[in-house]
Amino acid sequence: MYNLSCYNPSSFILVGIPGLEKYHIWIGIPFCVIYIVATVGNCILLYLVAVEQSLHEPMFLFLSMLASTDLILSTTTVPKLLGNLWFGSQEITFFGCLTQMFFLHFSFVVDSAILLAMAFDRYVAICFPLRYSSILTPQVIIKLMVSIVTRSFWVILPDVFLLKRLPFCSTRIIPHTYCEHIGVARLSSADISINIWYGFSVPLMTVISDVILITVSYLFILRAVFQLSSQGARQKALSTCGSHVCVILMFYTPAFFSILAHRFGHGVPRNVLILFANFYVAIPPALNPVVYGVKTKQIQDKFIHLFSLKKTQ
Repeated sequence: MYNLSCYNPSSFILVGIPGLEKYHIWIGIPFCVIYIVATVGNCILLYLVAVEQSLHEPMFLFLSMLASTDLILSTTTVPKLLGNLWFGSQEITFFGCLTQMFFLHFSFVVDSAILLAMAFDRYVAICFPLRYSSILTPQVIIKLMVSIVTRSFWVILPDVFLLKRLPFCSTRIIPHTYCEHIGVARLSSADISINIWYGFSVPLMTVISDVILITVSYLFILRAVFQLSSQGARQKALSTCGSHVCVILMFYTPAFFSILAHRFGHGVPRNVLILFANFYVAIPPALNPVVYGVKTKQIQDKFIHLFSLKKTQ
């Protein structure tokens, strides 16, 4: 039997980056810059897609959804990280911890599903160009977006209740900069086998299924591209996928590396793993709008047009 005060504790303590306390102020500077770049870049991207009628296409609507999710991901973690590093604000309420944990994992699953939807968009555009507008109608796009959010919500919501049922009597000190499901569950002295089983297997299988479907989509795309007779047509078709492939690599590569490092990298120092985990939630949201701005001519043109108008006013 556990004391009732062990359930729904008032707060937890986020340690930050253990062993690097004297460098916390300096470590916070690049994270602050990255967060500003992510916020400004994604807000500009959302503004351009909203006001420019020519960008009201499925690919850019999915891109605006990706930008919104990236804003949620970075805002969920980076401000609290900076408060911890610069002002020693280590305490987080139990409700705040659950909220941060939910939106952290929710954003990850949503991002994965959006990348799958964008892969499907490229598949239809390249393999069925004449039927593109009839397949990806506005109604279909809305249904896809709603299904992405709904699936992600119901996949991650059980994590909240799996944590709420646990008692936290022995310690409430989290050796990290943010709350994540398994990390918080390990503080409990109760049996957390359900948390480990669900926390790893269900979201991971969801993301792995997305990766498999994205791979299948690109296999069909490559087959269709190499069947084109013209070299120029091949290059044009592949160039439309370039930015999407870059974002896929930026999203999945560090994610799987982080999972493998936590599972098998027992010799890797704890502070290195924590630093890497924080860079993972901070850097992709900052780089995604940059990649699409550089590699997508429509966004590049609208971006230049937006700032040239402001200079002439």
